This record gives sequence, structure tokens and C-alpha cells, in this order.
Amino acid sequence: MKIFLTGSTGMVGKNLLKVLNKNYEVICTTSKSLNLLDFKKTKKFITKTNPDIVIHCAGLVGGIEFNRLNNFNSLNQNLEIGKNLINACYEAEIKKLINFSSSCIYPKNIFKPLKEKDVLSNYLEDTNEGYALAKIFAMKLCQYINKEKKGYSYKTIIPCNLYGFYDTFHYQKSHMLPSAMKKIHEAKVVRKKFVEIWGTGKHKREFMFATDLANFTKFALKNYKKIPAVINIGTGKDYTINYYYKLISKVIGYNGMFKHNYNKPDGTKRKLVDISLQNKIGWSPATSLEEGINKTYKYYLKIL
Repeated sequence: MKIFLTGSTGMVGKNLLKVLNKNYEVICTTSKSLNLLDFKKTKKFITKTNPDIVIHCAGLVGGIEFNRLNNFNSLNQNLEIGKNLINACYEAEIKKLINFSSSCIYPKNIFKPLKEKDVLSNYLEDTNEGYALAKIFAMKLCQYINKEKKGYSYKTIIPCNLYGFYDTFHYQKSHMLPSAMKKIHEAKVVRKKFVEIWGTGKHKREFMFATDLANFTKFALKNYKKIPAVINIGTGKDYTINYYYKLISKVIGYNGMFKHNYNKPDGTKRKLVDISLQNKIGWSPATSLEEGINKTYKYYLKIL
């Protein structure tokens, strides 16, 4: 099987490449070698390489602060990338595509586990609305193609929050967990007495080790017909931000205090995905939260 993987230089892409390279021929590009904002070049590349399946995880992505300050670019660039890539695959008659989405496409302040049918049922979280709208557009485009064009089978995977190897450890661009790891590590090194937590720390998040998502993708390739057109992938468990800070501190060996900055946003109160469909097809992640944080911290120390 020949696979064209977009976004191979990002965290998800690198983890996918590491897992899939062992069994498949994987074609990769960078933004310099193929600009996905250019439809003609994208279609020409896909037509020429003629992959059996395309896995799409390219895009402009960041944490809560980055998304809050870049809603325009997040919407504009990600929508254009998704539209170009999916339309190019459709016109080149590539019948299989896996489109990676994000749990931020779900409405804010829904406290029950989020089912796939909940998309577009209410308002989005303001801080990442632009990114979410672009991801919803790509998902709906895939669904419409499936419905209207015989023989096409485009899947959208909605993972929960991810962390792990090849993560971004940057205060403005990273997600909560790697940002917290960086803060706590630096606090330990300089013997700082406290670490700042944005907001109340009481809001909940679900995190899954990125290697597990890559392993699910390998499972999906082998069981393609069993995978629903839209499916959540996650752990089925969520914890408060405060809990994550305490667990990371335990792994790192930091014994200081925590101080909350109530001027900073909390984000949506809860974002736990419902994994009923995941359970139905017989897959579950293998990495526990503490094990994943341990592995991620060891990786972080190597890249310092």
C-alpha cells in the first residue's frame, strides 16, 4: 500500500511516520516541497504519485494562547489546506482518505462525553473557534463526498488532546501538558518555589499518548471497512488541569507549590470524547497517563 502523508513534520505526522514506515510505502512532503495552499500543485502531485490512500494531518496548530491570538490565520490557512487537499484527492479519484480532526470541533460547555453527533449542536469555544471551523469544514466535505459519490470512503478521526514524542515545548505554541512540563522542569532547575497555572485549574482535559493514535491509524488501515466515517479516538478518562500539574511534578520530582493566575483563560470546562464507537470496533490505547508522561519527559530531556 502506498500512502501519502501530509503534515509529516508535526507531532502527529512524525509519530505516524515512525509506526507506518515499518509496513508501508509512505510518501512525505514539506511545506517547501509542496505548498498545500496551492490547489493546482497539490492536485498535480497527488495525480502523479497516485497513492492508494491519503492521510491528512497537516495544518497550522497551537495551544490555547496561540489559537486565541491567531483565529484569522487558523481559520484561513487550515480551511484552505483542507479544501485543497480533499478536493485534489476527489478529482484525482483517490477513493480512500483519513482526515485528522480535533476535539475542539465540539461545542463548549457540554459536560457529558462528546458524541460524534454533537458536532454543530451549539456554540464553539471562542479561543479556538477559527481552527475548529476549519476542521468542521474538512469533516463535512469528506461526509458529502461519501454521500454523493459512489466508491469514495473518506474517514475523519477526531482524537482527544495529544502529547508525546516530537511534541512542541513552547509557552505560546504548545498545548497544556507539554507547556506544564516545561514550566515545572525549569522551576525545578532554578529551585523556584511555585509554578503558575492558568485559570482555576479545575477544568478537565483528556490526553492520549500520540504513539497510541499512530497505532490506531495502523489498525484503521488494516480494518478500513470497520471504521465509521467519523470516529472519536481517546482514553475515555479526563482529569483536572491541577491533577496534570501534580502528576507531572511527581514524574519530574518537583516539590514546589502552585499559584493560579485568574486573569488567564480556562478554556472550555470539559472536553471528554465518547469512545463508544472506538470500543465497538475493538481498539483501545495501550499507554497509561503516567507511563506516557514518563516517556515524554525523557524525550524532552533529550532535546533540551
